[in-house]
Amino acid sequence: MRKSIFLSLLALVVLMASAQNRKLGLYGVGFYNLENLFDTCHDEGKNDYEFLPNGANHWTPMKYEHKLQNMSKALADMATDRLAGIGCALIGVSEVENAKCLADLCAQKPLAERGFQFVHIEGPDRRGVDCALLYQPRFFKPAKVWLQPYVLNNHITRPTRGFLTVQGTLGGDSITVIVCHWPSRATAAPARDAAGDMVRAEKDSILRANPAMKVLVMGDMNDDPFSPSMAKNLSARRKMADVKPTDMFNPWWQILLDGTGTLMYQGGWNLFDQIVMTPNCLDLDGKKDYNTLTFYKAEIQKLPYLVQSEGKYKGSPKRTHASGVWLDGYSDHLPVVTYFVRKL
Repeated sequence: MRKSIFLSLLALVVLMASAQNRKLGLYGVGFYNLENLFDTCHDEGKNDYEFLPNGANHWTPMKYEHKLQNMSKALADMATDRLAGIGCALIGVSEVENAKCLADLCAQKPLAERGFQFVHIEGPDRRGVDCALLYQPRFFKPAKVWLQPYVLNNHITRPTRGFLTVQGTLGGDSITVIVCHWPSRATAAPARDAAGDMVRAEKDSILRANPAMKVLVMGDMNDDPFSPSMAKNLSARRKMADVKPTDMFNPWWQILLDGTGTLMYQGGWNLFDQIVMTPNCLDLDGKKDYNTLTFYKAEIQKLPYLVQSEGKYKGSPKRTHASGVWLDGYSDHLPVVTYFVRKL
């Protein structure tokens, strides 16, 4: 039995490059806004009262358990259309209350079976939501973690979510993942423009220290790919041909232009959930040698059960609550995945 599982795993991870008959490893890297993964207990100093049993959402242990089951299923199913039984090597997440929620999430059968672990640092957000990184240790090895703060300014004057930064190895390459949840649309656009400047400065600092480091910036940016925060401040370009050494590449720009996104507002799509990358993740010269992790494809994970199938919100992501009603759903966002290949 173990032998058959091993052979199936090997067959799924290894791709055959038809022209040169070379073996390539395929790795899925995802992001998912979990939409208010709160436990049922009050965290001192946090405004989490609506997610208590006697709060506005009547957030009972039963609802919390359902939320854990639903989110673990969705996370485990990400990328399995290309990597059956394996899924993503690592997944950035946002809107998680604390380490207890993450431990409870990783203990759910779909994630526990693959040995998922997590990286998390408690942040200063007043509502109590943080970012985290889930990963499968057989593929990703974390080495260094820090929370880069969001520097307060005229647009954001109270502590808010920082940028969770995790360095490690994936497929034998050094990689830094910066997981973000930029200021909400309740604040003016300059607050997110400032976030773009901060993350770009952090990325540039990392590359100065190690030019070979591959850097992925992912998260719920609360802006679309063409918004100034992404296109100008972070300098994430739409086309590979336009990517200069100090830029990043944003594959989600074209996907949004093609008519789909990750969250719906007034009947139209936005694509706030993005994963962008430094030029050393790209095959810019067309050699396709794949000696290091190389970007292959980006996809929105529009799994059928994540989408409302009927009623007023048909076609939009099936969220946990809508109009004060508990839907036993998933999130108001859809997850995203980028794929990378590397010669084995």
